[in-house]
Amino acid sequence: VPVRRLAPLAGRVYGRRWLVLLLFSLLGFAQGLLWNTWGPIQNSARLAFGFSGWDIALLVFWGPIGFAPCFFFMWLMDKKGLRVTVLLTSSLMVLGAGLRCVPVSDLEIRKKLIHGGQLLNGLAGPTVMNAAPFLSTTWFSPDERATATAIASLLNYLGAAGAFLVGPLVVPSPNTSSHLPLASQSNTEHIKDRIEAVLYAEFGMVSLIFSAALAYFPSRPPFPPSVAAASQRLSYRRSFCRLLSNFRFLMIALAYAIPLGVFSGWSGVLDLILTPVHVSQVDAGWIGFWSIVGGCVVGIAMARFADFIRGMLKFILLLLLSGATLASTWFTLTCLTSVTHLPLTTATLYTSCILLGIFLNSSVPIFFELFVETVYPVPEGITCGVVTFLSNVFMGVLLFFLTFYHTEFSWFNWCLPGSCLLSLLLILCFRESYDRLYLDVVVSV
Repeated sequence: VPVRRLAPLAGRVYGRRWLVLLLFSLLGFAQGLLWNTWGPIQNSARLAFGFSGWDIALLVFWGPIGFAPCFFFMWLMDKKGLRVTVLLTSSLMVLGAGLRCVPVSDLEIRKKLIHGGQLLNGLAGPTVMNAAPFLSTTWFSPDERATATAIASLLNYLGAAGAFLVGPLVVPSPNTSSHLPLASQSNTEHIKDRIEAVLYAEFGMVSLIFSAALAYFPSRPPFPPSVAAASQRLSYRRSFCRLLSNFRFLMIALAYAIPLGVFSGWSGVLDLILTPVHVSQVDAGWIGFWSIVGGCVVGIAMARFADFIRGMLKFILLLLLSGATLASTWFTLTCLTSVTHLPLTTATLYTSCILLGIFLNSSVPIFFELFVETVYPVPEGITCGVVTFLSNVFMGVLLFFLTFYHTEFSWFNWCLPGSCLLSLLLILCFRESYDRLYLDVVVSV
């Protein structure tokens, strides 16, 4: 079949692309921070608001539940562009953060408002987690795309890490040493006041980001930065048909969704998991913080490496998932100290959890770039929306079982190495291709 030659397109990049990336990344940071507010301070929240173990698991569970209208946000991004989608997302976050701050004395009503606020924040998840490749293709040149995708997607994880740091440092742990009623009541009111201070601060931050996006957040630049950014994409319906009929895409989508979904649910209730092995709330917060921060730093470095040396995405994922399998196995065996007799110390827990977070979190932007390359010309938002929806399905199923089996966590810990090993096998069998990169390199020459 004869192929019509395309005229070379001179791509153009604008300095304002970094401002757009900054605003979107801050929005993702805030969404992750709000989602992970309660897990790191679950012991204090139980005392201050009367939360049960089921409530703590449900507060994390609202994140994957918020992905139910994921396909609507994908359609909105494809048809209306980034500005409309980002403004709708940020307005939902403002409303959700405001609901959590409503000063109601009745604890039952207050708990319902907090749950409602977490649900609205969860509805912002599809945009902040799916739009990174779409933003990088729209605004950045081919040799900056992976780096921009890494920054835009990993800042959401960094927000969740910030909750591990802010919560335990601002909110004190319950003081169970005093048995005097007045002292106990004073301690409870102090903890409640500190939690409300965190909620008000998060509401102010989200409102500021929404105001900045309302003032300036364009949908696209005046001229596209590359051939791929200017090319015609498949329609919404044809995109889903292409994705669901592409066996290679389904293989790599499961390789992403299973371990990342399990890890997201596990990290969201990390304090709950580490409490039975006598790890304090502050130590659990630092473990979660450094595991995600390490993953963000290494992920951006890996993405920059992928921009310099193209065609190495599968090799990078093999290295990262191999490390994740070893680290998760080490952590799981360490928690079974009565069986394995491995030393259970703060140092071993820190090391294994941080390594696991580094390997898994840093794989996210590499996966996103490989998804887009595999199924191009399917729009980036639709492609990443499908895989993050699958990831949240696995996360939701795991947290659903956790709401019933939250007294013993060995089964939860074993899900980590099992999911990482399965992902590693799927990546080994995957045949990579770089259709979008080929278009940019060949047609633009």
